[in-house]
Amino acid sequence: MSRFLATLLDSATVTTRGMTTGEPAAPRRRTWAEVHAEARNRAAALRAAGLGHGQAVGVLAGEPAAIAPLAQAVWLLGGSVTMLHQPTARTDLAHWAEDTVTVLRMIDATTVLLGAPFDALAPVLDERGISHLLIDSLDGGDPFVPDADVADEDDTALLQLTSGSTAEPKAVRITHRNLHANITAMREAARLDVERDVMISWLPLFHDMGMVGFLTIPMVTGLECVIVTPVDFLTRPLLWAELISRHGGTVTAAPNFAYAVLGRQLARAADLDLSTLRIALNGAEPVDPVAVRAFVENGARFGLRPESVLCAYGMAETALGVAFAPVETGLAVDEIDADALESRRRAEPGTGRAFPLLGPPLPGIEARVVADGRTVGVREVGSIQLRGESVTPGYLTVDGPLATRDPDGWFDTGDEGYLVEDGQVVVCGRTKDVIIMGGRNIYPTDIERAAAEADGVRAGNAVAVRLPAGDRRESFAVVVESRRAGDADESAVIRKDVISRVVSAVGARPARVEVLPPGSLPKTPSGKLRRAATAELL
Repeated sequence: MSRFLATLLDSATVTTRGMTTGEPAAPRRRTWAEVHAEARNRAAALRAAGLGHGQAVGVLAGEPAAIAPLAQAVWLLGGSVTMLHQPTARTDLAHWAEDTVTVLRMIDATTVLLGAPFDALAPVLDERGISHLLIDSLDGGDPFVPDADVADEDDTALLQLTSGSTAEPKAVRITHRNLHANITAMREAARLDVERDVMISWLPLFHDMGMVGFLTIPMVTGLECVIVTPVDFLTRPLLWAELISRHGGTVTAAPNFAYAVLGRQLARAADLDLSTLRIALNGAEPVDPVAVRAFVENGARFGLRPESVLCAYGMAETALGVAFAPVETGLAVDEIDADALESRRRAEPGTGRAFPLLGPPLPGIEARVVADGRTVGVREVGSIQLRGESVTPGYLTVDGPLATRDPDGWFDTGDEGYLVEDGQVVVCGRTKDVIIMGGRNIYPTDIERAAAEADGVRAGNAVAVRLPAGDRRESFAVVVESRRAGDADESAVIRKDVISRVVSAVGARPARVEVLPPGSLPKTPSGKLRRAATAELL
């Protein structure tokens, strides 16, 4: 039996901690032992339906209360879980069904496990010949008892779909070895304490931060957690802070945009206690120091401590975590000389650019920076590469398996960055997104932050993309969302303001600035802006 599964089974029998779901309307708490008992029942039903070792299943469900025992049931049988892309109110269901068929073929899954609020999609699946089982109908009678050799270290536990186009899907293969190594490392780096920590999350379970960080970690280690859905948060963002206050939350996490949203909500809130929070992990997208400061300042009157902010670097290819900033040190930035970065690809101390320090690699993960085919030294910018037990052995694609590691075990993340003197990682941006003008490397995040400060631009809704060079030098466009997009005069004012701020920030003028209405910019299922899709939109 794998170490991951053995730890999960052990926690189910020794802890009285558990998970609370259904907040705020109908909160329900179950101990991990109760979740495990339901998982064994579900596993018996799945085995009767033909699921066994090495088989993949697709899961389409939104309720954490159903997903936790279901995922555990699949693991007890030695199978793997794939959280499928979830349709929204604006999704074309015919296209979604076609994409889902493609994904199921890619991961070699014959069945979808269907639960609320998506059980009404059963007829859509039937039309495409997609076999499915309703989660609520899974009742196996006698509890299932897993065999001692149910899963090996290199068996697949999760197939995490990436955030690209669903027409050309790709799944990260996360093994039992990967999960055990990464969970152990994150637990150590975050100093998680089973007896006192309470995790609070609204993160989507089809994203690695939600599925691994705030469902699998507490379930495997026996930590207390409170989980609501992304819809609950988006409907009323202040609920996030209320849950921390009500349950004495000590650990939470979200992408940067969510802290910007909550920071504005806290400015108008009352009667909260955020003093118990010791980790507010900020990851999954570039960290904006301005948004972090606003969150901290507006939360201070509720007891929020600045040192609770923990900047992090992670990806599905390592199960979740890559690097965590030191616990309880707060946001720290590396201020560097802009000219040296853009012209000589060196991060020399100075002024003009500032990047958050993301901490040293987690225990068991090695990091190096490679440029021009060689490993470079401290403060030299290049491609970040990783090695260790957490790193995935490969992807599944529509064209078959794809290895991720070179003969020496190194994985190229596709991120550009550097290491500082004490070993902390700094990420500048995605290699494929870097804009090169006049021999300078300009990072889209710098452009986007400047554009987002323009009056009328919706916070967090600015995208910078490269434009094809052709026979001219490379240039870029900026696309922003604004509620004033329908007014030609207002849009012209916004364009002028964006251009002025971008030129001031990066010393380069965008070739185009487009002002679009809210909801126009393409985003991943987890809410991150998609630059490549925005370029296609242009």
